[in-house]
Amino acid sequence: MTMAIGMIAGTVIGLILVSAFFSGSETALTATSRARMHELERRGDRRAATVNRLIAAPERLIGSVLLGNNLMNILASALATTVFVELFGNAGVALSTLAMTALVLIFGEVMPKTYAILHPDRFALAVAPLIRASVAVFAPFVTGVEAIVRVTFKLFGVDISDARKLLTAQEELRGAINLHHREGAFIKRDRDMLGGILDLSELELSDVMVHRTNMHTIDAAQPPGEIITDVLKSGHTRIPVWKDNQDNITGILHAKDLLAALQASGGDAGKIDIEAITTPPWFVPDTTSVDDQLNAFLRRKVHFAIIVDEYGEVMGLVTLEDILEEIVGEISDEHDVAVSGVRREAAGSYVVDGSVPIRDLNRLNDWHLPDEEATTIAGLVLHEARMIPEVGQAFTFHGFRFEVLRKRRNQLTSLRITPLK
Repeated sequence: MTMAIGMIAGTVIGLILVSAFFSGSETALTATSRARMHELERRGDRRAATVNRLIAAPERLIGSVLLGNNLMNILASALATTVFVELFGNAGVALSTLAMTALVLIFGEVMPKTYAILHPDRFALAVAPLIRASVAVFAPFVTGVEAIVRVTFKLFGVDISDARKLLTAQEELRGAINLHHREGAFIKRDRDMLGGILDLSELELSDVMVHRTNMHTIDAAQPPGEIITDVLKSGHTRIPVWKDNQDNITGILHAKDLLAALQASGGDAGKIDIEAITTPPWFVPDTTSVDDQLNAFLRRKVHFAIIVDEYGEVMGLVTLEDILEEIVGEISDEHDVAVSGVRREAAGSYVVDGSVPIRDLNRLNDWHLPDEEATTIAGLVLHEARMIPEVGQAFTFHGFRFEVLRKRRNQLTSLRITPLK
């Protein structure tokens, strides 16, 4: 009798250990990094390939693991109840329930799941071959269970065959980047750069362009000597050239071409034909996505484009540098004029030029001002105020106070922004 009880007790312990294996495997395989497993498979790791195949069919994996886990727990509880009833009579049922609940909870669930969640990749790689065999063994039963589940769901009007992801791949990546930033794995600059790459497909050229009011252009009718002086003062390498009116962009003047023409003329600026050394302008619609424009720049090996609206009117210009700055932040060289347009005051407020992009402010200060309806901070104030405010007027929205400091005609040129605590 004692020997039989000992054998049953040993069997119960063995069943709990197998249950712990299934419990830990379920946690590890659902928590493991799919990106890391794909990379390991690419390097030739066979176990990583097995993990990828398992998690590619989550219904079958979870069904097999749960089937094995419940089978072990139920069998262990039944055997333990038999022993306790034999030893303690009718009270053995209650005692068996308490004892098995504690044993299964601690050793069959909490301990293996805790270890698996702390080391998901290592655990998943270790158990993958055995779980693959279990999935193969339980496949007929799991298929039947899946059919019952689907039919039951349909009775309640739920169609699980048309399941869609709540988040897109880009949103998942963005969430992972923000999570790692909060945990300290990424510094703010790294997070902003990676987020900038993901933003490219969501932005249109109108969001990143140099507006026509800030474009530096050259009148083709100017004397060549004045044009050379203008180019040198501008600090730009490529400048649009117009004829008759500023909307009639006829070419793009490159500083290198101008320098070569000046050398060919023996230093006599008067001999230079400006229109002859300009290149044809490239016009692109303002609705083009920044991602598409970047690819077009790379494909055409051109760094400069003029942006037009649906009526063909010039709206601004965009360069390859403008797009790269959306990823890496402001790019400056020895010829750039450093004008950030943002100045912090001692009281915690910010004096901001109206032309500063909302995205730049958000990235600089970790703010979350909306940029769907407006590109610049002045545009946001106009959109929210539904009017053209006067100097001294203040508005509160999106958790900030906006005060108009200066304006030029109908353009807000300077604002004070105060975060509200």
